[in-house]
Amino acid sequence: MSLRFRKSIKLAPGIRMNFSGSGTSWTIGPRGASIGIGKRGTYLNSGISGTGIYSRQRLSGEAESPRQRQPQPKVSMALTVSVSDDGTIAYKDSNGHPVSAAIIDIAKKQQGEVIRATIQKTCDGINAQIEALEKLHYDTPNPVIAPHHETQPYEVPKPAIPKPKVPGFFGKLFKSAVAKIEAENAKEKSNFENSLREWQTAQAQHDAKEREKQELVAMALSGDTNAMERFFGEVLMDILWPKETMVSFEVRDEGKRLAFDVDLPELEDMPTKTAAVHQREYKLLVKDIGQTNIQKMYAKHIHSIGFRLIGEAFAMLPTVQEVTLSGYSQRKNKATGQEANEYLFSVVVQRDKWQEINFSSLEAVEVIEAFTRFQHRRDMSKTGIFKPIEPFAG
Repeated sequence: MSLRFRKSIKLAPGIRMNFSGSGTSWTIGPRGASIGIGKRGTYLNSGISGTGIYSRQRLSGEAESPRQRQPQPKVSMALTVSVSDDGTIAYKDSNGHPVSAAIIDIAKKQQGEVIRATIQKTCDGINAQIEALEKLHYDTPNPVIAPHHETQPYEVPKPAIPKPKVPGFFGKLFKSAVAKIEAENAKEKSNFENSLREWQTAQAQHDAKEREKQELVAMALSGDTNAMERFFGEVLMDILWPKETMVSFEVRDEGKRLAFDVDLPELEDMPTKTAAVHQREYKLLVKDIGQTNIQKMYAKHIHSIGFRLIGEAFAMLPTVQEVTLSGYSQRKNKATGQEANEYLFSVVVQRDKWQEINFSSLEAVEVIEAFTRFQHRRDMSKTGIFKPIEPFAG
């Protein structure tokens, strides 16, 4: 059977902020404190809420006489800050138009921490792709812990019984008013009964699926090959794979052996950039990853895929004593120019040897080196360049 896995990562588009302004003057800041910027200078306005205490302090510009002091009308302005994967930071108004450098400076002074958090979030999203590729095997389950299915309760709340409406004192004097309320109560009751039936049906379906899952797990653990393949397929579908991966597998020898054939991600699918936030300025620094490091990242990722699949098989299927896994990639034949499948590695693992791994400290496991403990075929350079090999027969 074949399964197709995909996970996409979307980076945060940005953050939205609001501050006030008016014509040739701007007022920004939280309630109780603001900065006024206008033709006559810049002022700090501050007050303590609920006390009536208020002060106004000149920060820059010409002094103004009491006659010149007039309240400025205020308007609202929206500013959107977005950070793209290449490090570009865009500041736009509500119409999507770029704003001036002066407005950007005001936004940084007012909402600097928010803007920096937006840049950091985008940075983390870019780097998270690399971490996810190299740490996939960290979540490999311990094979000595038997799998089980915990029945999940139906969490949709039961519809509440409606409270009948009662006519008021004067309403009781008019038959039409009483009839209207009775009609509304009848409608509410009918709607409730329909909702209750739908809820009961959905609950029954949920409970039936939970019982089916329990039965499937029990049959899989007993060594029923059909149940094993169905159950294991569902297990793999629940895993979040960083890159698109095509997995074919088959349970053999009455549940004692399992063979994988894995269509691995391509080298071209690997991230090519890493990011960091500038320590002082509002900038996202995006750097290219060198080709050699991309190749090493790719080698670690595809071995991480293989490690995780082998581990899931031994943990979820206790009757399996041996796993054979072969991974291939689509590459152009140098002699013909035609694209063909080329196997990059193949490994045969016995359960007793697999259980020697310390599953409580998988972050200490060098996943590429781990394959050398088992019967394997692989022609890979120190920089992660693979030559095609002949896989083991499943």
